[in-house]
Amino acid sequence: MGAAPAVVWAFVQDPERVARCLPDVQEVVVHDQTHMDATVQVGVGMVRGKFKFKIEVLPDEPQGRVNVKVQGGGLGSLVDLTAGANVLDNGDGTTTLDWTGEASMRGPLATVGGRALDVQAKKLIQKTFENMSTHIEASAGTLA
Repeated sequence: MGAAPAVVWAFVQDPERVARCLPDVQEVVVHDQTHMDATVQVGVGMVRGKFKFKIEVLPDEPQGRVNVKVQGGGLGSLVDLTAGANVLDNGDGTTTLDWTGEASMRGPLATVGGRALDVQAKKLIQKTFENMSTHIEASAGTLA
């Protein structure tokens, strides 16, 4: 992304800005530097509803990594999601977020959604990191 590592670290240390990168986020309540709650509109097939999540963002600049834990649910189902990104300095004023993540779901939606939920979870993680990149690059432009 077209932002220096310092800009990336400043962004990931702002929990509300990170939470706002979740797709279809409706509301964010920040509790402290690393903990927040978010309400997200979720749709799987014909099923639509709001999920409430507890989110923990753990930036670890010395290790060059930011980890994110998401727990919560809705519609009688529970979601556990862990994701993380290595923040790599490209040495030219740009940064790469090399991310991984996985999610598990229990409850009626897991039974109905099956494999489609795994695909949706991966898309959610990917979209969140894409949104982070877009927001970070926009904030870098305003700082330049």
